[in-house]
Amino acid sequence: MRCVESKEAIEKIDELLASVGLVHGRRETLAGTWQGGDRVKELTGSGGRPAGRRLGIVRAPGWDRHAWLRHGFSTRPGGISDIYGTGSLNLGWTKQDDPGKVFENRRRFVKAVSGGSETPLVTLRQTHTGLVRIIEAGDSPLETPEGKAVLRGDAVMTDVAGLLLGVQVADCVPVLIADPKRKAVAAFHAGWRGTLKRIVERGVGRMRLRYGSRPEDLIAVIGPSIGPCCYSVGEEVKHEFESQFAYWSELFSDVFDSDPVKEKYPLLFLTARAPGHSNIGPQIHLDLWEANRRQLLDAGLKAKKVGVIGECTACTRVKGGALKYFSHRGEHGFAGRMIAAVGVAT
Repeated sequence: MRCVESKEAIEKIDELLASVGLVHGRRETLAGTWQGGDRVKELTGSGGRPAGRRLGIVRAPGWDRHAWLRHGFSTRPGGISDIYGTGSLNLGWTKQDDPGKVFENRRRFVKAVSGGSETPLVTLRQTHTGLVRIIEAGDSPLETPEGKAVLRGDAVMTDVAGLLLGVQVADCVPVLIADPKRKAVAAFHAGWRGTLKRIVERGVGRMRLRYGSRPEDLIAVIGPSIGPCCYSVGEEVKHEFESQFAYWSELFSDVFDSDPVKEKYPLLFLTARAPGHSNIGPQIHLDLWEANRRQLLDAGLKAKKVGVIGECTACTRVKGGALKYFSHRGEHGFAGRMIAAVGVAT
């Protein structure tokens, strides 16, 4: 179901109709398969109190058995930013946030992922491409003095110890890959455009060429991102995937809108168009988790070595009702950024 501010919207409509002596009716509607949640403007816990400042890191099950491997997906709580909610861990250099606070948030995140050390974090100037960057020993500069990215691209890999590779997301899919045999790692930023360009599948090919990685040895995890519950797209995106993937139909589903305002006041949303030409109907939802999982399998990874966190950035909440992640779509563009990071320990 689509995320809406149902209570406030319904109250406003009620007041408007009551002013002219009208009351609402009810009708039965088709409900969507997926469950979503209402948007909130503040990061709060139960009772409206500010949520706890504990920094939460999401990790892939089973990856901790590799002592040399460092990784983690950031969440919303645990920082010092206030612009996106009190105590939020915004890790992106957004124009709304104080750069000093972002710098401190990043320091906290890196320390949590690396086990307490001040490990350098390498990120990219992401542009929704299929460009893969390889970090070699002695490469520089990798970031500005302020900590901002220098290299352009949407995937980065290395076998150099003592670095964390990171991609920034706020709905797009972060994918982390590690080679336990060669001790090489890679991080991918896969929005729908990057997924369409097979950035993850191409990245596995680059790991084979550069590090001699065997796909059957690789482990991968698809991190938190907007899920098929909330990711509606247009016909043009569907057509693009249809032209590129034989399994495209398995990535899309029709979800009927269940907006509470429309349910209570259906007459307000009727159109004057001829039958068959109304724009009221199901939304097209895309499953980017499955799209990237299929690419990893096509690249030769074993299904049992590909994990999916399965948490939607647009609607997943923590205990108390606060949003767990930032969501560009769910927050209408006014959102912070998370980072998915992976690295080889020294």
